[in-house]
Amino acid sequence: MKRIGVIGGLSPESTLLFYKYLIEEYRKVKRDECYPEVIIYSLTFCKFSNHMKTDRNKAREMLEKALLALERAGAEIVAIVANTPHMFFDDLARKGNVIMINIIDALADELKRNNIKKVGLLGTKVTLTEDFYKGRLRKLGIDVVTPEIEEIERINEIIMKELAKGIVNPESKRYIINVAEKLLEKGAEAIALSCTELPLAFSGVERFKVFDTTRILAGKLLELSLFS
Repeated sequence: MKRIGVIGGLSPESTLLFYKYLIEEYRKVKRDECYPEVIIYSLTFCKFSNHMKTDRNKAREMLEKALLALERAGAEIVAIVANTPHMFFDDLARKGNVIMINIIDALADELKRNNIKKVGLLGTKVTLTEDFYKGRLRKLGIDVVTPEIEEIERINEIIMKELAKGIVNPESKRYIINVAEKLLEKGAEAIALSCTELPLAFSGVERFKVFDTTRILAGKLLELSLFS
């Protein structure tokens, strides 16, 4: 069983959710309590967020420091439990000497397994307006639909001011679900929660297909830990 390393804290809420999912996924495939070893390097959310606004090189350096620390601590498989920091994924993969799992690739694989060719994306403003996420999905054969810019900005505000703090406001939840339904009307076959806090707002939603990148990542890491 390979030791899992997690770059977390971006935000703490999603890191908590990820670990919960990891244990749930383990219990689906095993009947024992021999859970995989997990090392979590939790970054300071406010510091990383500020660097993303003022100096992205410093944000990347924070991730590199976490990756190398996890490697020294004995991690054999590493993932970033957040979608937006994947803009730095290729740089990080070149720095480390461990297996790194890309959440975008894991999402694309899951969409293909479910015969989804066009997906509606929900996430932070950076994830939805820059090309690192949409572009990678398209290269992997997945077409993408995104909300209007004013909807993106409102959802980004909800993520940063509410969900990242563990606050689930019913009005905000209704707003996000309404935006998701608009994406389906535009031709999306399913919705991807391309922000690891968004599952908090989709609890109990069953009337359309939702792909939770936090759970998908947990499942992929567990698969590699147990069977590779």
